[in-house]
Amino acid sequence: MKAPTSVARLTCDEPTARRLATYLGESLDAEDTACAAFEGDDGRWHVAIHFRAAPDETGLRELITLAAGRTAANALRIEPVADSDWVAQSLAGLRPVRAGRLVVHGAHARGGLRANDIGIQIEAALAFGTGHHGTTLGCLLALGDLAKRRKARRVLDVGTGTGVLAIAAARLWRTHAVAGDIDPVAVRSGRANAQLNHAASMITFVPATGAGAQVIRGHAPYDLVLANILMTPLTRLAVPLRKLAAPGAHMVLSGLLPGHANAVLAIYRAQGLRLERRITLQGWVTLVMRRAAHTKQSRPGRGHRGGFAGEAEAISR
Repeated sequence: MKAPTSVARLTCDEPTARRLATYLGESLDAEDTACAAFEGDDGRWHVAIHFRAAPDETGLRELITLAAGRTAANALRIEPVADSDWVAQSLAGLRPVRAGRLVVHGAHARGGLRANDIGIQIEAALAFGTGHHGTTLGCLLALGDLAKRRKARRVLDVGTGTGVLAIAAARLWRTHAVAGDIDPVAVRSGRANAQLNHAASMITFVPATGAGAQVIRGHAPYDLVLANILMTPLTRLAVPLRKLAAPGAHMVLSGLLPGHANAVLAIYRAQGLRLERRITLQGWVTLVMRRAAHTKQSRPGRGHRGGFAGEAEAISR
């Protein structure tokens, strides 16, 4: 008989559930836990944290208190479960996430796809990024919008997590993407998910801190740069990412709280990028920016040969 493992559960409102899933996902050991927030069939929101071993209950309640208050911590219930499906259970109840033609789903929802959908199957994983979080969903919506009016030939995904954004871009444009992450668990997860979604030949996954890996530099310049990380690394990467971006390239920047978005916006504007769109979802901001296309080598009205064609649309909010 397999050794038991544990699951911690609580029921709360949607904003609290999403905030807890993000905070706990960043605070707990990614090797031994999987955390998800989801809406149940009863219409209520739930948080489930699965552990390979019995958790430190006192420490877990303290984390929940910091993120959501004492009431949420008191509502936590911890119980043993069989470990044969300890990870799968953490996301099995999640509903598919739709962003235009892009639909992020688990195996249990594969049958609900429409004829023109681009389904991306992301199962329970130890890496962040299932599309249910406002940062990932904001990026998916940005990708869907850009795909309607631009062609990308080279894509960079910084901080790839599960690889969902790299997979989405590769399949939308049938193009090559480079996906980097500092976390080796994320790199392994991304490769596995790309294989699952028939995109392995289109994506190069690399262990990388920021944008400095030789493989990342070797594929530059990029027509599209995706960075769903946080304010501090986004700030630090402004200059390196601009250097990797082709004239006219788009950048999709996310992982930003509303109070941080303007600071990041100012830093990237100083690098010659301008805002095209700001997406706010579930208390998180995604910025869609574009590097100037008018250089000594390119004339106004003509797209870079490896980049997005045509002129940018007006800022939408």
